Amino acid sequence: MPDTNVVLDREDMRRMLTRIAHEIVENAGAPDQLALVGIHRRGAVLAARLRVLLAELHDVDVPLGDVDIAFYRDDVTLRGGAPVVHATHLDFDVDGRTIVIVDDVLFTGRTVRAAIEALFDYGRPARVQLAVLADRGHRELPLRPDYVGKNLPTARGERVFVQVTEIDGTDCVTIAEQPRATTEPLA
Repeated sequence: MPDTNVVLDREDMRRMLTRIAHEIVENAGAPDQLALVGIHRRGAVLAARLRVLLAELHDVDVPLGDVDIAFYRDDVTLRGGAPVVHATHLDFDVDGRTIVIVDDVLFTGRTVRAAIEALFDYGRPARVQLAVLADRGHRELPLRPDYVGKNLPTARGERVFVQVTEIDGTDCVTIAEQPRATTEPLA
C-alpha cells in the first residue's frame, strides 16, 4: 500500500459535518422543503449523519434519500468490468424541494453531474445544492460546492480516501499517491 497521509481524523470529520449542518440551516431555506440525498456509498453515510445534526438544529425530520449513479456515469463503458450497482432510495417527492446532494470527495465533478441527472429522473427540485466533506480541486465540469468541510489541494497523481465507521470501521481522510499501472504480471 502506498504511503498515506492522514489529513482528517474522527473529530475533524465530526466538526466539519457540524459546521456544514449549521451552514445548511442558514442557507438552504425552509426546513420543511429541505431534503438530503447522499451519493452511494460514503456520501450516503455522510448524508445520514447530517440528517441527525439537522434534526438537532431544526427539530424537523428532514427527508433522506440516496442515489446510485452507476449507470449515469459518463465513463461506464470505459471502466473495466460490470459496474457495482446499489439501490436508489428517494421515498419522498423531490418536486419543489431544496435538495442537498452529499458526497465525500469532490474531484472532477463528473460524479456530481451523474447524481444530478439521476435526481432529475425522480422529479424537478426547486434548488439543488452540494455538500462535500473534501474538495480536492481538478474540476473538469463547472461545478462548485455550496458546503465544504475542507479544501484539500492535491496533485493529479494523488488520491483522497475517505473512511467512515459504518463501512470501514473507522473515521478518517487520507491522501496517498495513486498506484502506478504496471505491465508486469502479478505474482
